[in-house]
Amino acid sequence: MWGGRRMPAFDPSQFINTAPPKITEEVFVPKHTFGTFGLSAALVRAITSVGLVSPTPIQDRIIPEILSGRDVIGLAETGTGKTAAFLIPLIEKALGNPRRQTLILTPTRELAVQIQEELRSVTRAFRLHSVTCVGGMNIHPQINAIRRTNHFVIGTPGRILDLIKRKDFKSEKVTTVVLDEADRMLDMGFIHDIRMILATTPKERETLLFSATFNAETKKLANDFLREPITVSVKKKEVLDTILQDVVPYEHHSKFETLTALLENPDYARVLIFGSMKHSVQKLAHQLSGAGISSDAIHGNKSHHQRQQALKRFKGGVVRVLVATDVAARGIHVEHITHVINYDLPGTFEDYIHRIGRTGRAANSGKALTFVLKR
Repeated sequence: MWGGRRMPAFDPSQFINTAPPKITEEVFVPKHTFGTFGLSAALVRAITSVGLVSPTPIQDRIIPEILSGRDVIGLAETGTGKTAAFLIPLIEKALGNPRRQTLILTPTRELAVQIQEELRSVTRAFRLHSVTCVGGMNIHPQINAIRRTNHFVIGTPGRILDLIKRKDFKSEKVTTVVLDEADRMLDMGFIHDIRMILATTPKERETLLFSATFNAETKKLANDFLREPITVSVKKKEVLDTILQDVVPYEHHSKFETLTALLENPDYARVLIFGSMKHSVQKLAHQLSGAGISSDAIHGNKSHHQRQQALKRFKGGVVRVLVATDVAARGIHVEHITHVINYDLPGTFEDYIHRIGRTGRAANSGKALTFVLKR
């Protein structure tokens, strides 16, 4: 025990891989174009206007199933185009029937905001209304917004359940439920909230479940609430095989100096550092900034606005380093992260995979380094 907390038993040294194979991305040839799914011409124009040229594998395979009214299980990670995979057919359905209402449940505020932004970018030319309802923000504006007609309600389970209990959200009118990043919602302890929410929605609703993994708990949720679902699995390259992984030995008295020595290398252009606790993450970001390394932090003690601003600075290159806790980083998709550094050990193998998978996306190379105390 250290500071009253159990130290992780995870051993990263077994995953050292200093010579990952050169990534050759297979060229995917979709069976469809956005024009051949049977979407309205206006929606196809809107999709094209936001820069979507041809469907990704998950979009190519799952959009026809959602359009047909099937319950679906989509096994795909962030970065595969899964958000558009469910938004596009659901927008089409809402345009054809304004009485439809979709409820999208997500694990984090950040992911809810990203979905809302993607939805609005495509529906700018349409008279479709949406609202985001998440915790950590004033509930009263959300109450006012959710009482109006909304074709899409996007939120975190805790806040959505709160609004249902207050009778401000009439969930009996929901026609489709999307469980996005279901595995992460279950990891975060939302299972009871999700079950209570789904129990208040019509039994004849459509249910779409998206998850990066499909463990026993996620499978049970699908079995309990989806009706004869079709499963579409889009497996990306194996994370462990294609990311350079190594350990960084350090001594107690020189851990910070070991980190700053690494960051002197200009190749460390966009770095995501993981810490175990909120206060230590904030402290490390302050220390790095004091050492002349532009840094910011995201963790649970920061307001939603502060976290969004930190992300914006990181994505825009204003800061080179973002220090985060596991929970705060969930659902965040940032392109071209050159390095992931586990300054504090992850608690589990699954946490390790989720952390390092944020680098080396698509055909980009990535490096993951884990600090290990010298024995």
